[in-house]
Amino acid sequence: MADSATGNAPYTIITADTHGGGSHAQYREYLDPKYHETFDAWRAKYKNPYRDLAPGDDRRLRNWDDEMRNSQQDEDGIAGEVIFPNTVPPFFPGFVLFAPPPNPETYELRHAGIQAHNRWLVDFCSRYPERRKGLGQIFLNDIDDAIADIKWIKQNGLAGVLIPPVPPDAHDIIRPLSDPEYDRIWSLCADLDLSVNVHGGTGSPSYPKLASSQILHLQEITFYSRRPLTWMLLSGVFERHPKLKFVITEIGCAWLKDYAAELDSMIKGVQSGFTGELRFAEGMAPPKLASEYIYNNVYVGVSMASTRDVAARDVVGPGHWMWGSDYPHDEGTYPFSKEHVRVSMAGIDVAEKRALLGENAAKLYGFDLKALAPVAAKIGPSVEELDTPLTSLPENANGALRGVFAGQGRA
Repeated sequence: MADSATGNAPYTIITADTHGGGSHAQYREYLDPKYHETFDAWRAKYKNPYRDLAPGDDRRLRNWDDEMRNSQQDEDGIAGEVIFPNTVPPFFPGFVLFAPPPNPETYELRHAGIQAHNRWLVDFCSRYPERRKGLGQIFLNDIDDAIADIKWIKQNGLAGVLIPPVPPDAHDIIRPLSDPEYDRIWSLCADLDLSVNVHGGTGSPSYPKLASSQILHLQEITFYSRRPLTWMLLSGVFERHPKLKFVITEIGCAWLKDYAAELDSMIKGVQSGFTGELRFAEGMAPPKLASEYIYNNVYVGVSMASTRDVAARDVVGPGHWMWGSDYPHDEGTYPFSKEHVRVSMAGIDVAEKRALLGENAAKLYGFDLKALAPVAAKIGPSVEELDTPLTSLPENANGALRGVFAGQGRA
């Protein structure tokens, strides 16, 4: 085993973005028994539209099968993982991250469904507590329920809180993220030292059933993925809660510098009292610049990082940039994470690379690096391996590796 005192120990890689969840049979065991009959009727009618979650497709086992999951993470050189949801919880209309928020009629059952997932996740992480940290889900429909769930999340050892975005077509049933009524939630998360997490690819309103809707959705999803950050920042959430840790995951970060500059310009204009014919009252903009709030409050889980994402890492504060693999999604870096890092982090010194690949995530989400060391010693890539430039692609390279290899040097 390499000598850690010389800095030559294998890397302890912690991915800040993986996904997992239970099967419907598993979730039933974690569901409040009073909902079992209703769940059985719902499950009998549910048809899963996702091929990688369908019966008969072994890929679905990656979400909950310890042997398959751990062996694939070992193969990829990954010692620890932060787990976002992935499967379909009880009473959800579809994939957990893309499902629209519940309305008043569906809230009770949908809320019971995420509580079942959270209970499942506690047990799933407890089987390998040194390697797994899970994010507990909440809904924002009922603030008192959300507060109770956050307290439960903390008491049961989950590592952070995943909030759903609030699409613009849900504002009539759920408060927008700019509403000061949520201050109770933000204060509690800051006091409990629980990060507030959002995930890319979410937050879109519903689209009409037209042939053009899919391409329009693809064009607009980036805007909606960034929307929670915008609403919370410009409405003063980070000013009122300076200790709040807000994590945006699988949205990259290369765009953040230009975006921060754009918001800075807007804030300065509003603070001046007028822009052209527009007049602004005092207090309509936060007192600091967006770039300051992003630097101090925002953390980024950068999945499939490009060289541009790595080059822009100083847009957030020290320790706030975290690497992610997006396992087990097909667009992620598995099983070529080590090759991907050799391209995206070429030229970065070992100490900083250790921070970006694991230490930052360990500090935010509470991994014990000493407990992970034996795992990393067995499966972690060596310093020499990650410092070796990737000069050619493996024959079976996936899309993520091909993309970063084609784009290398474009920072």
